[in-house]
Amino acid sequence: MGSSKWLKIIPVAFIMYMLAYVDRINVGILMPYIQKDLNINASAAGDIAGIFFVGYMIFQIPGGILAAKWSARKTIFILMILWGLSATAAGFVQTEGQLKVARFALGVAEGGVWPAVLVLLANWFTIKERARANAFWMACLPVSAMLMAPLSGFFLNYFGWKEVLIIQGIPPLIWAFVWYAVVKDKPSDAKWLPQQEREELLKELASEQGKGIKSEGYMAAFKNKTVWGLVVMYFLWMTGFYGYTLWVPSVVGTFSKDPLTIGWLTAIPFTCALVGMTLNSYWSDKRLNRTQHVAIPLLIGAASMIAGQFVSSPTLQMVLLSITAIGVYAPYGPLWAIPTAIIPAGVVGAALGLQNAIGNLGGYNGPKFFGMLKDSTGNYHAGFYFLATALVLAAIMTLILGKSISKSTNKNTDVDKAS
Repeated sequence: MGSSKWLKIIPVAFIMYMLAYVDRINVGILMPYIQKDLNINASAAGDIAGIFFVGYMIFQIPGGILAAKWSARKTIFILMILWGLSATAAGFVQTEGQLKVARFALGVAEGGVWPAVLVLLANWFTIKERARANAFWMACLPVSAMLMAPLSGFFLNYFGWKEVLIIQGIPPLIWAFVWYAVVKDKPSDAKWLPQQEREELLKELASEQGKGIKSEGYMAAFKNKTVWGLVVMYFLWMTGFYGYTLWVPSVVGTFSKDPLTIGWLTAIPFTCALVGMTLNSYWSDKRLNRTQHVAIPLLIGAASMIAGQFVSSPTLQMVLLSITAIGVYAPYGPLWAIPTAIIPAGVVGAALGLQNAIGNLGGYNGPKFFGMLKDSTGNYHAGFYFLATALVLAAIMTLILGKSISKSTNKNTDVDKAS
């Protein structure tokens, strides 16, 4: 296939979701200032960070349905406007309760974006291209953290945390119109796509859809034990993942008091995460192995979290924080190839929605319990032990699920290879 769609769709989607991920990164950088200004403890701070994911769950399934039955392009455009307004509104709050409401609304608006983009990519990229398209798009997660951590630190040298939230809430409002102007729902709508490329792409997509298997719906997914295994695994991983992501800037803040320095130091682990995420996904594809490339990084991340509680040197702590970042980010590529290998084809679409919707509640669980443990013990040790335990349990669950892959049929193996 030609390169036109890769140059148009992926970069615009990459920047769009990078802006969405800012709202999960900036709160960690700003949290020490929010705590001081609003006079709240670590447990309340965990609530503020995590309540986003309660809202995030609500619009996961409706967002995917709207994108599939109406328009992914228009759905994401509307959600970008709503999340930009919610993000900006967070900068005008006066109380802890108001900030929680703004964060909850932000989560609701952003919750529908992930499934809507998956629908859009399925309309544009063939099965053999889709894994690469997803990988390029999801690379925005660590890139966003790499860029926004130092940028937030820079802004904090000149503005308060409220002004920073307002400034960082404006770009989605602008990019929404870029998205709407460039992205189309399907190749037949794209005037910028060369005619020959359009015809070839539509022909291949039509051929794939003709062979498609009808979805059995969400009730079938709810009744499938393997689906719930994936949900539990993802919940445990997201508990460790977001607990780490949202609290690491506060840990780095013990190394320096300068906001810009904290921002640059926070970017180091996420830079390592991008490298680890890319190499692990590539190696997983080369070996055609998914479970080991999910479970082993999670165990490495857990071990480095625990080891970090026994060192006092800032340099060693930074090294271990970076290893942890690699461990919690690296599973992304291989993980999303597992469901297609172990879940019946008619259930897998609903299963992915259920996995992402409920599993992301770990994003509330991790920051919240980390904050509670910080309050009760006065240090970060117990919180990191809790997160490490979640990662270990996620790895064990992955290995259990992996036994299903070894028993899968040749047909499922073909799908796994295509992933």
